[in-house]
Amino acid sequence: MMATLMTERKRSALTRGRLPKYTPYAIAASAVIIAAALMALVGFNVFGWAVLSAVLFAVGNVGSSAIVEGRRKATDKLATSLVVGAFLLALLPLISVIWTVLVNGIPGLMTPGFLGSSMNGVTGAVDNASVKDGTTAVGGVYHALVGSVLITLWATLISVPIGLLTAIYLVEYSAGNKFSKVITFLVDVMTGIPSIVAGLFAAAFFAMILGPGTKTGFVAAVALSVLMIPVVVRSSEEMLKIVPNELREAAYALGVRKWRTIMKVVIPTAISGIASGVTLAIARVIGETAPLLVTAGFATTINTNVFAGWMSSLPTFIYTQIMTPTSPSNPDPSNQRAWAAALLLIILVMLLNLGARLVARIFAPKTGR
Repeated sequence: MMATLMTERKRSALTRGRLPKYTPYAIAASAVIIAAALMALVGFNVFGWAVLSAVLFAVGNVGSSAIVEGRRKATDKLATSLVVGAFLLALLPLISVIWTVLVNGIPGLMTPGFLGSSMNGVTGAVDNASVKDGTTAVGGVYHALVGSVLITLWATLISVPIGLLTAIYLVEYSAGNKFSKVITFLVDVMTGIPSIVAGLFAAAFFAMILGPGTKTGFVAAVALSVLMIPVVVRSSEEMLKIVPNELREAAYALGVRKWRTIMKVVIPTAISGIASGVTLAIARVIGETAPLLVTAGFATTINTNVFAGWMSSLPTFIYTQIMTPTSPSNPDPSNQRAWAAALLLIILVMLLNLGARLVARIFAPKTGR
């Protein structure tokens, strides 16, 4: 009996001045109900309901903690509420965008022939007939998908060697000389240039060489490479810097030449971060529209030659379908194609990120025996 009383006193001493474990859940439920009631008075809105619920929960959680647990615990919960609230606030636009694109893009993406056909022969009369008959709109995104893949591939082939070699020079060879400082400054400037400037540069450059009005997929790739190179340089430079100098010194002590040390030791050690940086650069440019408008033009047919003819891409396809619908009187088929192409673009970026993780895992140095 005495042991039981002592145990109960010990428990009460340990739990005194603490809120029960179910308190946050009770406060959250109350905040949701009160917020719903208040929003019903002024006009219910899901976004407003979520924000008001979060505010009421934070106030209730911090206030109850201040009353029962004291100022120190309340301050800790206030900081936690601010951090979590900022995270959720940043997450809301992302969720909203993904949800909107999914809801509007899945019907078009599931349309038969959307991924396997182009807009060749699709006119306003065709869209009007499909709306009138209630049939599925024809026309697809195959030509734009091929154009985006080819343009981005060539931009990557141009940017990655230049960017990686520049980063290797800055980290391994420059020793902080004046020339390296100039390169670093110019790379930082290039990082912030507007994308349309890159497009105008490429268009003007090839206009001087091949004549005015030259628009091809390769010109677009050069424009995108101007945007990709600084991202590749900065990300690769940071990854090369974190490679321990002991690895380089060990290779030099064995008589390995510098270039071979870089190829066999430094780059394999940093390949994970380099792959992530390249993926970030690709994701940075694959959705650019402005440079492609002035360098690649518009096309409704399939063009697999990046060195001749206008070439469509997913961003320009979305832009044209929204801004100039195939049938101005019935824009719904064009809007459906645009949303489906936007969803396809997001899927491509996701696949690129997964591919970068796979590459990093395959080529990363093996640890263990």
